[in-house]
Amino acid sequence: MITTDDKEPAANVTRRSWFRGLTKARKISYLAAVVVAVVVVALVVTLAGGQAKKSGPPPLAKNFSLALLGHPVSRVTLASYAGHPLIINFFASWCPPCRRETPMLAQWYVSMHGRVRVLGIDSNDETAPALRFVQKAGVHYPVAVDPYPATTTTSYGVLALPQTFFLNARHRIVLHVLGPLTKKDLTRGVSLMNSDRS
Repeated sequence: MITTDDKEPAANVTRRSWFRGLTKARKISYLAAVVVAVVVVALVVTLAGGQAKKSGPPPLAKNFSLALLGHPVSRVTLASYAGHPLIINFFASWCPPCRRETPMLAQWYVSMHGRVRVLGIDSNDETAPALRFVQKAGVHYPVAVDPYPATTTTSYGVLALPQTFFLNARHRIVLHVLGPLTKKDLTRGVSLMNSDRS
């Protein structure tokens, strides 16, 4: 007589026999489906956690004091925009995506006729090429300078350019765009920064 100690339970034997009976291609498909299911579950859990984190008020933007491009004795601070929504765009003249983004942002700014405040922060750049770049791009909004080691840029967590932050009137970050802006981003960001009261 065979006891349960001498032999695996029948259910385990059946499961192993079923898997062994599959062709190699079916085994790979089966394992791939399991991996996909695990990844989907992990993404759902991660996204749910991210949404839970966003349930509180948006983070506050960090204050700064920077010289204006071409006017080293003049300074601009976040506090100088107190009570006003603000778009902060981190860029540099040496950054290829910025060369495409900045002229579009400059044209959009002009089309808004002063209804939206924009501040450019030229990060880790040299003055002469930066001045040439903003003039050629038609920039009419203020541009601050954040020279190496770009402490303001890094304090915002910006490690690659361009990046843009939309701040509401309390200077909470209601939208953060990585990479070049689109007009759709601008429309969405302005809507959020003007409607968010947190």
